[in-house]
Amino acid sequence: MFFVLPLLTGAVGATSASSAGDPFLRRTATVRAVERVGPSVVNITTERRVKARSPFQPFAGTPGFDRFFRDFFEPRRPSQRSNLGSGVVIDREGHVLTNEHVVAAADSIRVTLADGREFEAALVGADPNNDLAVLALIDATNVPWTAPGTSDDLMVGEPVIAIGNPFGLSNSVTTGVLSALDRSIRSDKRVFHGFLQTDASINPGNSGGPLLNATGDLVGVNTAIYQGAEGIGFAIPIDVAERIVRELITHGSLAPVWLGLDLQDLDDRVAELMNLPDMIAGALVNRVRAESPAALAGVERGDVVTAVDGHDVRSAREYYEMLERSTTGQTLAVTVQRGAKATTLEAQAETFPETLVTDLGSRLLGVQLEQATGAGFQVSGVREGAGSARIGVEVGDVFLAINGRPLADAAALRGAVLELRGRPHAQVVVQRARGRYHVTIPLGE
Repeated sequence: MFFVLPLLTGAVGATSASSAGDPFLRRTATVRAVERVGPSVVNITTERRVKARSPFQPFAGTPGFDRFFRDFFEPRRPSQRSNLGSGVVIDREGHVLTNEHVVAAADSIRVTLADGREFEAALVGADPNNDLAVLALIDATNVPWTAPGTSDDLMVGEPVIAIGNPFGLSNSVTTGVLSALDRSIRSDKRVFHGFLQTDASINPGNSGGPLLNATGDLVGVNTAIYQGAEGIGFAIPIDVAERIVRELITHGSLAPVWLGLDLQDLDDRVAELMNLPDMIAGALVNRVRAESPAALAGVERGDVVTAVDGHDVRSAREYYEMLERSTTGQTLAVTVQRGAKATTLEAQAETFPETLVTDLGSRLLGVQLEQATGAGFQVSGVREGAGSARIGVEVGDVFLAINGRPLADAAALRGAVLELRGRPHAQVVVQRARGRYHVTIPLGE
């Protein structure tokens, strides 16, 4: 034994030294991915006046969130506060992809690269419905960047890597696996569909940072943590993000699209009357607009939409929420149940016609609205029997906000009306004389 132990010890020591000198054992795929993509990951700091929260701020109210700002930032004027997030440079022009809630209502945006350089940034465009934003670095040259990959071939269980700035700790790397595809998560005011779920650690400050696969391809944008849970994070698939980014860079905003369908929720009684298969879920088509994309694709009144691009549709509202992820010209696979037969049709999404917005508002809200002299829109007509009439809305009342969206101009009214599709009611701030009232208006014809 006295001779064997030194030999064994020597053997272990030789193996350790060999491992330390072998780059192939230590420079794993994760290391190579981080070396390649890490330089393009940025730290985003914003300054803004204190305003109402963005519709989607998944970190607000989480333990330690307020303490984080106290620990990492000097005291500031009460009218200002700082927000911190991550992003990734996606092209040689210096465009930065991040989350909308990271830069929402920012008065100024500052971006710090991994190499320590700092730049002012301008907001190119933002889409709160998908929590995505694009920034442009000002006077930046020779900036490292990472081109988007693809997310249509992702596999549950494959390794993923998240890079970001959790709690201000720049370029932190966490690893895990892809836990699930096509997850839906709910915020205070809406449901977001089609997210990637991962157990790679995502914390406040990671928002907007890249999610990579094992080969270092950019496959997602980290966007949310699940409050009250550990090891559950979500990312926006890069295929969705890239379509929206192109629209934001070109137009500054995402134009709402349509297929020309009016839908209603499918209940058990209607399903039984239509002799639909048991346990069928979807949204019933009660109108197909003439010459619309859906009409040209062959969708008919009485069909039940059960999926869009492979994502299950369980209600009329879910259908409209899925359209919010789509862009003009995109071809969508619409699966419909027609009697006992299921079929998939292809329809090309078009920009929602401006001429139909007023008609849609009138049908859903039951009122005619005209730009008021001051803020908001004045009621010029109330349809008899409509939800507005039943709760007492009168000609001369002024609508100031719908579902928390101030009606500052025609564009705001248009956005608010389009977001009513598939909803059972609307929360409206109504001004009458000197009084302001919060009322709930049942929607529908």
